[in-house]
Amino acid sequence: MEEKELRVGDEVEWNSHGSTVTGVVEEILTADTEAAGRTVRASEDDPQYRVRSDNSGSDAVHKAGALRRHSKRNADRRNT
Repeated sequence: MEEKELRVGDEVEWNSHGSTVTGVVEEILTADTEAAGRTVRASEDDPQYRVRSDNSGSDAVHKAGALRRHSKRNADRRNT
């Protein structure tokens, strides 16, 4: 992902087990913590993003490089 500055509420997509999943950024993690059933290593310089799947409602945690913006609405939101 070229622009790494995701925000809570951004619609994103990511690859999971051979398919593309869509969801919403729920939280930006900037410190080591437990999330989505695992230990997450994160920092201010290397944040991770807790996302909720639109399809399953399950949480996942990803680095910015694994996420892509999903909708034009995200770009419109940044311009307001």
